[in-house]
Amino acid sequence: MTRIREHYENVVKQALTQEFGYDNPMQVPKLEKIVINMGVGEASQDRKKITGAVEDMTLIAGQRPVVTKARKSIAAFKLRDGMTIGCMVTLRRHRMYEFLDRLVNVALPRVRDFRGLSPKSFDGRGNFSMGLKEQIVFPEIDYDNVDKIRGMGIVVCTTASTDAEAKALLKGFDMPFTGESTNGETRNG
Repeated sequence: MTRIREHYENVVKQALTQEFGYDNPMQVPKLEKIVINMGVGEASQDRKKITGAVEDMTLIAGQRPVVTKARKSIAAFKLRDGMTIGCMVTLRRHRMYEFLDRLVNVALPRVRDFRGLSPKSFDGRGNFSMGLKEQIVFPEIDYDNVDKIRGMGIVVCTTASTDAEAKALLKGFDMPFTGESTNGETRNG
């Protein structure tokens, strides 16, 4: 079992049960999956561009991503149905926990001018979305071998039914949200 999974089982579960007063241990929110998406718009013109994104995503996620294709044609973007537009990967179980551990403890502190994650990025059903502007914040990526800096979207899906429960769950994993100091008090400004 990974370090962060043990932390969830031993610490976060009890804290959430106390905070929200769950009667049944199955009511306690948990992580369901993490979806990482990397859009590669220039791959619609040159098919070789997607290989660099797929290799980077494989190193970051630990499993091979699925190449995504356009579902419909959009003339303004010079896009036809079936053209390659990006890649995505869905992480579950131990890979999900390992990725979250690396994201919180290694990648986010390496982001330039990082002030924390927006607490407004929840969708109302307990899922959290965030974006990274460059893939080189992950230690697995060798800066010299990167063909182009690409951003990625990361969605953390939980079993929580409200945003408050999901935020408490992610704070248990030490996700750095903005406007809050380390002791949990909100800052002014």
